Amino acid sequence: MVIGRGIHVVGLGLAVGLLVALAFTRLMQGLLFGVSTADPFTYAAVAGLMAATALLAAYVPARRGTRVDPTVALRTE
Repeated sequence: MVIGRGIHVVGLGLAVGLLVALAFTRLMQGLLFGVSTADPFTYAAVAGLMAATALLAAYVPARRGTRVDPTVALRTE
């Protein structure tokens, strides 16, 4: 459930981020050297790296949560 929500948020964030990045290509044109403003490989590489990082960030707490005994967790609340 935690990873599923993480995937949903990551997908939404990547979609919005890619749209915003494409919208601001004219402003960023002077800052880029050796890469075009709409280079698909660069967009895919950055999106993949961000998605992998976000999924790892969702996986670690989900994995840790599976190790907790439910009765112990309920008693502490």
